[in-house]
Amino acid sequence: PMHRHQSEEFLIRGRVLPAHEIIASATSVGAKLCQMEGKIGTIAPNAFADLIVVDGNPLDDLSLLTNQGGHMSLIMRGGEIVKRGELN
Repeated sequence: PMHRHQSEEFLIRGRVLPAHEIIASATSVGAKLCQMEGKIGTIAPNAFADLIVVDGNPLDDLSLLTNQGGHMSLIMRGGEIVKRGELN
């Protein structure tokens, strides 16, 4: 149930911050706060390989990161695909 509220946070923060700062906060900045730099929040050798493929450009439209993954064609967790839709 909380995931819906977490994804709405992107839109709320998007009213006052640029999209690239919001995405960085959810990825690389979050990794630094959790002291997991190099493991999460990055695409790099030996990182955990948690990735999403979004139908569109979230830098132009943050709503693509909402809707409980409805705009995500592929979700990978720990290198394993957990959702595979049609890639647009």
